Amino acid sequence: MTGQARLTVSAAVATLAASCAMLPLVDKTVWILQAAFLLSLQSTAGVLARRGPLARPLTVAVQALTGLLLLTVAFAGEQAVAGLLPGPEAFHEFGQLVQEGAEDVGRYAIPAPATAGIRLLLVGGVLVVGLAVDAVAVTYRSAAPAGLPLLALYSVAAGLGQGGYGWLWFLAAASGYLLLLLAEGRERLARWGRVLSGGRTAPPAPGPATAGGGRLARIRTGRRIGALALGIALAVPAALPSMQGGLFEPGGRGAAPGSGPGGTLSVKPLVALQDSLNQPENRELLRLRSSTENTRDLYLRIVTLDRFDGAAWQTTERPLTELPAVLPAPPGLATGVRTSRVDTTLTASDGYAQNYLPLPYPAEEVRTEGRWRYEPEGRILAGERGQTTRGIRYQVSSLQVEPTAAQLAGAPAPPEEILRAYTRVPSSLPPVVAQTARKVTAGSANAYQQAVMLQDWFSVGGGFQYDTQVSSGTGAEAVARFLTAKRGFCIHFSFSMAAMARTLGIPARVAVGFMPGTPMADGSVSVGSKDAHAWPELYFEGIGWTRFEPTPSRGTTPEYTVAEPSPGAEPGGGPAQLPDRAAVPPSAPKGADACPPAQKKLGECRSPAAPVEGSGPASGSPSAGTVAGVAVAALAVLGLPLLPMLWRRRVRARRIGGAGPRARPARSPVPGAEPGAAAPADAAAAEHTLAAWRELTDSAWDYGIPPDDSHSPRGAAARIVTAGALQGAAAESAGRVAAAVEQVLYAPRPRPVPGLAEDVECVRAGLHAAAGRGARLRAVLLPRSSARLLWGLARLRSFSRRRSAAA
Repeated sequence: MTGQARLTVSAAVATLAASCAMLPLVDKTVWILQAAFLLSLQSTAGVLARRGPLARPLTVAVQALTGLLLLTVAFAGEQAVAGLLPGPEAFHEFGQLVQEGAEDVGRYAIPAPATAGIRLLLVGGVLVVGLAVDAVAVTYRSAAPAGLPLLALYSVAAGLGQGGYGWLWFLAAASGYLLLLLAEGRERLARWGRVLSGGRTAPPAPGPATAGGGRLARIRTGRRIGALALGIALAVPAALPSMQGGLFEPGGRGAAPGSGPGGTLSVKPLVALQDSLNQPENRELLRLRSSTENTRDLYLRIVTLDRFDGAAWQTTERPLTELPAVLPAPPGLATGVRTSRVDTTLTASDGYAQNYLPLPYPAEEVRTEGRWRYEPEGRILAGERGQTTRGIRYQVSSLQVEPTAAQLAGAPAPPEEILRAYTRVPSSLPPVVAQTARKVTAGSANAYQQAVMLQDWFSVGGGFQYDTQVSSGTGAEAVARFLTAKRGFCIHFSFSMAAMARTLGIPARVAVGFMPGTPMADGSVSVGSKDAHAWPELYFEGIGWTRFEPTPSRGTTPEYTVAEPSPGAEPGGGPAQLPDRAAVPPSAPKGADACPPAQKKLGECRSPAAPVEGSGPASGSPSAGTVAGVAVAALAVLGLPLLPMLWRRRVRARRIGGAGPRARPARSPVPGAEPGAAAPADAAAAEHTLAAWRELTDSAWDYGIPPDDSHSPRGAAARIVTAGALQGAAAESAGRVAAAVEQVLYAPRPRPVPGLAEDVECVRAGLHAAAGRGARLRAVLLPRSSARLLWGLARLRSFSRRRSAAA
């Protein structure tokens, strides 16, 4: 092995040794084998590139390209072109995985599950650090600075890690770095020896100071210095007094609440709601038995989020106390409200390790073993010094509060301290949130009717859909985006309703825990990972914190929000004419595809069995023989470069070439329609409108304005008008198409809008007139939206693979 190859191997070994510090962060260590294999291939590419007459930057570029191809094959093979080349879909998949991985890092406790996002971050990080180390130490022949990326890799692991084996991972990382320095020193000394051996003018002096002996002496001296430095680095910290409470100590992170005098509760809700709901199987976490037969309202709370800073809902840090034998009375509950005592015995599975004890609200007594401390304001039990729920068995006596609609409607104003603490909203909250809240609750007589109207607007009448694939989102605009997109899961619904209630002056917070589980044949109730949930709690004086359920098709709606007022009830005593929930069909279950929700909203997704017209090249295509003949003829006459232009014209003609919407007997887009029945006029109108919108956005894409799914249709049209310098009739046409799309997405019964094809053509003409000569030629000969052709082929290939695997 040459000196350069030996140095390359040492750089890879040093990177893997430093990467071992991240092994305790994930519960499965298979990722390190995958990282080692990909890193070896990337390093081999560097060895081959350095043998050729390539400049150093080109060598690094070859290794970077190799790493990108390897990651594409490993994590986005189904979205890649020919399973290897990264295209737009592959980069979109990378973006999704990186976003999911970042959310998983902040969501899971250590050790975290090896999700696809986390594995991409780990393996990709190892390849990036390995590339940096190899480039500095081997390509640019300076091994000492290569310790900086190794230190960064170890520091990330040390900062996130917990526990008592940090010295072992430091030893591995330091040994790898010393091995790299040793290999570089030997390679340099070997080159020096070859240079000096040819110019000797006098015989060497006898003794150990000969050329070979001097070189060996230098190597032995370097080893001794390295070993001494490593020993000092390990021994000195052990002899120094320990320093507690740092950034990564349990007390600083809130991982071990209750440490220190009195203890404080610093909760960052690391509950994996979205991932639990998206798991393929419902893994049992708790098994309970209760004295009540009605377990539909037996929600289990873990934490409460009462501080809204505009970016996220969080738990306020509060001191912890000893767990009392009998918990104090819940705040705000008066004696006139009907209550019943419920005794529940709960057993946690060995695979469920949570620092907070799930409890029914409001709990009166908790009998359990272990180190648990109590936070009075949120009535939370937090584990102390590593105490978790793993395998624990405990008994809880709680109250089942059953207020009436009249009691809630007649509740007096809350105390000033409750109003001040739980109606606070940040100044960064978009005004549309408060405006929407006032609009939805218009005509209400009291805070209770406002709360019921908000709940029913989200769960029944507002057109919202339950979708666990939507990103949870953060920032001051998250609530406003959700109110526009109208897709999300329990986090979106509970956060938004609580924020809107606060803008109306109703004290509100968010509870996180579990819905009522599944009753079993033996009388017990099984609570699984898919029962993870979040719901808003609103405060009413005399009743206290009261649960509401705005998430459609999830949980149970409280009886006090659906009970009709009695004929003799006083005005304002309850909600007037609540929507009929039984008449509203449940949300359709999500399919098994991975299509983004924004594309589904605009009709870009289709199942292989029933493609939507105009959504791809295979829609309504003729037989395979005809397609093959036309393709061969086109290639022979015009050549391959004209295929994107021909495909784009064909798609445009299918989208807006017809006279308007027509009923097609073969495929009715209405769920539940009989095969062969004609599609209703409003469904055909919606399809025609969405096809026109797709053509408008693709036309803008052809002229250099790529689609952005984060905008509403009106915002996307305004963006096209601004970026495309549209004026007059073209700008008005874009606005009319966007208004028609919004009617399709949000109106109960969309109606046909005439002239959409002419509006799209007007916008295209405006874009063409405002573009330069090069942009015009590019839009005609090589339209950017022809990338959808590759995406469609990739989807067909993925479907064929799944069908073959199923067969």
